[in-house]
Amino acid sequence: MQFKYGLNDKPKKTEMLLFGLQWLAVTIPSLIIIGDILGVFENGGIPYLQKIFLLVGVLLLVQVFWGHKLPLVMGPAAVLLIGVLTSSDQGIGAVNSSILIGGLILTFLGLTGFIKYLERLFTSRVIMVVLLLIAFTLTPTIITLISSTGSVPANYNFIFVIAFILIIFTAHAFTKGILRSLVPLIALFLGSIVYYFLFNISNIHNTNSALLAFPSNFIGHLTVPDIGIVIAFLISFLALAINDISSMESVGLMLKVDKLEERVKKGIAITGAGNFFAGLFGIIGPVNYSLSPGIIVATQNASRFTLIPAAIGILILAFSPVALTILAGIPSPVIGVIFLYLMVAQIGAAMLISTENKTIKTIDDGITVGLPVLLGIIIAFMPPSVTAGLPLVIKPIVANGFVMGALAVLILEHLLYPRNSISK
Repeated sequence: MQFKYGLNDKPKKTEMLLFGLQWLAVTIPSLIIIGDILGVFENGGIPYLQKIFLLVGVLLLVQVFWGHKLPLVMGPAAVLLIGVLTSSDQGIGAVNSSILIGGLILTFLGLTGFIKYLERLFTSRVIMVVLLLIAFTLTPTIITLISSTGSVPANYNFIFVIAFILIIFTAHAFTKGILRSLVPLIALFLGSIVYYFLFNISNIHNTNSALLAFPSNFIGHLTVPDIGIVIAFLISFLALAINDISSMESVGLMLKVDKLEERVKKGIAITGAGNFFAGLFGIIGPVNYSLSPGIIVATQNASRFTLIPAAIGILILAFSPVALTILAGIPSPVIGVIFLYLMVAQIGAAMLISTENKTIKTIDDGITVGLPVLLGIIIAFMPPSVTAGLPLVIKPIVANGFVMGALAVLILEHLLYPRNSISK
């Protein structure tokens, strides 16, 4: 495949800036959505968003110059969002410490190359289930977001959500290439404008924030976590690692780069280091995103250096509380619909894996996929009163739909039906 700009090419300044803005545009939605959810959830607000933007901006530059050296964007890991939301009752200090520990282990696995042995656990069926579990076990969070009405009558809010869903998927159907990748960003801002106009409400966030400021409360709260929460997060980090590897390998193979295995090792190590600092700063950890190949093909730009303007833009936003205040004012129903859109795309990716790899050939294969997914959904929607009495040491595992689903698929794939795990 031929590209206008190859991996190590440096476009002219004007094109460099335009390509950088495109990368920035596809990165911002995930930073806003997940950062906004957890910023409110953990009472971190704008400083929480600042720290996420700062960490991702720095890591992008590190990856481009010293890590995998590939045109790959980064953002908060949705798989860790599940762990944070389901383990919140253990205390945010324990959550931060678990992310820090997971980051340290991931760094070690990347530097030593041991990560390749864990890859063998993740057959196409396991990867398919992991993708489905992330989407389905985040459904309660999406429901909470889209049903948050404030001063808006619930029935009006519901009509808006349904109409917005239809509009965003219509836009997806009639757009291609880079324009399609910009759908979440455009919908995020246009949806907010329409929402505020229709319901005659103003931005509830404080707009008197400083134009420029360093994040406050820079170091997060850390406590010694129970073994249960550590195990739950380590399972999530396994899925994060496979996501990271898949993203790097997909771009590396498409561009036919040299020393791909070495690039993956360095990329994993830096992602691990990023998660270590995320735990230290008290924020969610990052991961390389798999949406990059489509953007590269659409723009005919494979230059890693075009990510530099995007990283600089993210860093500028990190030090501008007033800019992040405006971004954080996006209504919850709008965020919920965009989040739904992204999770539907993830389900589509899982279905694509199933088709391309002929993942389900027998009833046993169907059980291997179906049971973990259904188990994860059941646990995700389990009333809190049912799980409240569980011992604290096992609650982060048993009450986490993603973790239990992931454990179930690994047991089914490699222990109960091992004859099927030979085929990827």
